[in-house]
Formats: sequence, structure tokens, C-alpha cells
Amino acid sequence: MSEVPSPLEPFRPLPDRTWRERLDEIVERTRHARRAQVVAGVGATVCVAIVAFALLRPAAADPAPEATLPRASTTVVSPAPASSSAGAVVVVQAAGAVQHPGLYRLAPGARVDDLVTAAGGLAADADPDRLNLAALLADGQKIYVPRVGEPLPSDAATGGSSGDASIPTLPLDLNQATLQQLDALPGIGPATAQAILDYRAQHGRFRSVDDLQNVRGIGDAKLEQIRPLVRV
Repeated sequence: MSEVPSPLEPFRPLPDRTWRERLDEIVERTRHARRAQVVAGVGATVCVAIVAFALLRPAAADPAPEATLPRASTTVVSPAPASSSAGAVVVVQAAGAVQHPGLYRLAPGARVDDLVTAAGGLAADADPDRLNLAALLADGQKIYVPRVGEPLPSDAATGGSSGDASIPTLPLDLNQATLQQLDALPGIGPATAQAILDYRAQHGRFRSVDDLQNVRGIGDAKLEQIRPLVRV
């Protein structure tokens, strides 16, 4: 019996590559390696550049203090009259039927109405019809607010004339003051004013303001209240 020939061709070993083929393969591998190195180098350079830019980028400038801090108010606050320098105020006395008789410092150009307001307003028994609220005040003036039905003291000023010569000059001289002038002092009523005159008649001239402590009805607190308003 004869053998049937196989449809497959018998395996034939590949011929050995020539030195040219081997050289071409080596060159191609070298090219691929170089391309990989170049790509890796470019990627590393880009990463380094990004990191350097992030680290070396200047910090954002802080907003100017003027933009962050609250703006100061432009409202001008007038200083308290008591702290005003000399010449910037007028010193006047409120006496008679006001809530708080005493010495007040007011702005130049103030009027009797401003003094009455500073003194707490008119007392319940005040007679405003005999008071010129629109009169200008002068430094060293005393304004007396009369009560209803009260005879107006001859030396009292009610704002009728800011230059009235009968207005006593402050501080009041204890050795020359009248009953009405003493009565107009804060905390000194008619009885205490008369006691001052009696003491002066019995003991002679006051040698110092502290001598008022010897007058009946005047204690330490009342003396300190009127001390700026009197002299000897």
C-alpha cells in the first residue's frame, strides 16, 4: 500500500538573517528608546516648570488697609463746654427760678434760652414773661429768672440788656455782695444769704472764702458748690 502525501508542506527553518537586517533592527530599537527618553524628558521638564511656577509665583497683594478697615465717621463732635480753652466759651450764671441754678460754660453767641436749657429748664413757678430768652449772653453775666409775683431784685439781669451795669461781676465779692446777689447763688436761699450778711456785720470782713463755713447753714458740700462763684 502506497503512502498518502501530507497536504502540509514540511517545516523549513528560516534562513539566518543577514548582518544588514540585524543592523537595521538594532537601529530601529535605538530610535524607539531615544523617542521614549525624549518624551519622558519633555514630560519631566513640563512638570518641573509647573511646580516652579506654582512655588515662585508672587503672592496676591493684600488689599489696601483703606479698603478693609471701616471708614472713620466724618461727623464732627463738638467738645464739651467744660473742656474748652479760654476764650472759646462764655461763663454765665443761671439764678432764680431754674431747675439747676449755677455756673455754666456756653459757646460764644449763646442766648438766654440756651442758658435756661443748660440749667434744666424753668422751674414750675418761673415767670418767663419777664425774661428775654432771645438776649445774647456776655462772659461773666448772671441771669436771674424771676418767679411769679416775685419783685425783681434791683441788681438782677433777666436778659433785657447784656451790657447792664447792674450785673455783678463773677466771682462775687463776699464783702460787698447784697442780699439779692447772695440769694442768687446756687444752694443759697434768703435765710442763708441773710446769715452771711449777719456774720459779716458781727465779725467784719471775710478774710477767706473758707470763712463761710462759720456761717449758719453752710457746710462743706455747699461751700464747694459756691466756691468758684465767690471771692474776698
